[in-house]
Amino acid sequence: MNGVIADPAGDGAYGFELPALRAVPPVAPPVGFAERWRAWAAEAMRVDPDPRMSPLGRVAGRALFLVEHTVADGLRLRGWFATTVDGVPPRVGIVHGHGYGGREAPDVDRVPDDAAVFFPVARGQGVLNAGLGAPTPAEGHVLHGIHSIEEYVLGRCAVDLWHAGSALRALAGSVPLYYVGESFGGGIGALALPWDDRFVGATLIVPSFGQYDLRLRLPCEGSGERVRAHVATHPEAREVLRFFDASTAATFLRVPVRVECALRDRHVPPPGQFAVANAIDEAPGAELELDVQPYGHREYAGLDEVRIRAFAATRAHIDGVLSRLVGEKENP
Repeated sequence: MNGVIADPAGDGAYGFELPALRAVPPVAPPVGFAERWRAWAAEAMRVDPDPRMSPLGRVAGRALFLVEHTVADGLRLRGWFATTVDGVPPRVGIVHGHGYGGREAPDVDRVPDDAAVFFPVARGQGVLNAGLGAPTPAEGHVLHGIHSIEEYVLGRCAVDLWHAGSALRALAGSVPLYYVGESFGGGIGALALPWDDRFVGATLIVPSFGQYDLRLRLPCEGSGERVRAHVATHPEAREVLRFFDASTAATFLRVPVRVECALRDRHVPPPGQFAVANAIDEAPGAELELDVQPYGHREYAGLDEVRIRAFAATRAHIDGVLSRLVGEKENP
């Protein structure tokens, strides 16, 4: 595909209405895509997370800890771990990703009372890992290692989610895992989830990194603009990006996934978001729960109500996934 797609109204719709968005296809995998991701996953599972905790008090009835843990290339990344409310035995472990730039503190709005939760912070990002293992977003995080499939930062961040799952299980026991991630975290989650069968479901919120054939034609205000500008002058980078397309990875998902997509979004253009959802909808064995929202990455009238409903819907989705697991064990 060639040529820039304008956003004539300047509201992040790029001329796409819902029927067109629901028709955006995922990008087909390049040769060796699944094999490479499975090899990275196998390598990650051999790493001892060796989590070290420091108590930080309590948040919403949960004990909260700062955690340092090991990832595949020997880095020690930091994140937060919170127990269930009142310390009851956890029914599930939530790996809770974040948007581009990292998170400043834990947020348990989508986390059920009976879930333990780990909040990883991506390498190079946030108050905990700024500059560690990658430059900060301001210094070019999204372009770090883009010359190499093995070194590109999006792949390393996806691998780190598997390590976060290992750290969570080391702290909470061998519970099933569920993933929650927004924007950057949504796209990274889509890349990581198909290759780790410890994860039984997910919520992806306005997921990034979907459908590079379109994404590279859509000017935006998010990290994608840096990537678009870079590929314009370094077209060989497009071949690396083929291995980090969230829509491609989503075609390999085999679990229930709730996806919240926005009709208008100047940071993560909607066609890329919907490509991820559409891939899940078409994936054999996966199950899509789609929530279409009016805007992403901006404040608007009614946003609080949308968020409250979305938080409750994620908790309900987790409960439904876990109930199904119990039913499958009782009736194999």
